Amino acid sequence: MKRIILAFGLVGLFVTASCKDNASSKIKSDNVAVAAERDEAGKQVPVMEFEKVEHDFGTIDQNTPQETIFKFTNTGNAPLIITDAKSSCGCTVPDPPKDPIAPGESGELKVKFNGSGQNQVTKQITVTANTEKGQELLRIKAFVNPKDAAPKGPVAQ
Repeated sequence: MKRIILAFGLVGLFVTASCKDNASSKIKSDNVAVAAERDEAGKQVPVMEFEKVEHDFGTIDQNTPQETIFKFTNTGNAPLIITDAKSSCGCTVPDPPKDPIAPGESGELKVKFNGSGQNQVTKQITVTANTEKGQELLRIKAFVNPKDAAPKGPVAQ
């Protein structure tokens, strides 16, 4: 029994002695520099700042195509890359810029709406980009008068 205890004691002493090596001597300075650069680059993100996030076309006639532009600026400190722009419906088509937007530069996202629907219509555009949030939401709305609607106001008899 004493031999077993002695054997475990020697193994424990060996493990303890090997763990007491100078840990800082095992660190490679090249790895520290690479990690510092990676961490600093991770802090640099683009920011999409829109002039407006909603556009109201007002009252329009049904099936009358409409178009608007959402202007934005990259107020962050890294290039802005828009990877996708989708609408909540096929009647609205967003057209984002294809090239990266440098920090401090501006861009435009064109949105076309075919004028379908009736009465109050609201559509949402989801812009996917390399921002911290990952997505930005825009909206368009309009009051759509049906084509065969009766004239508004009192009717003369």
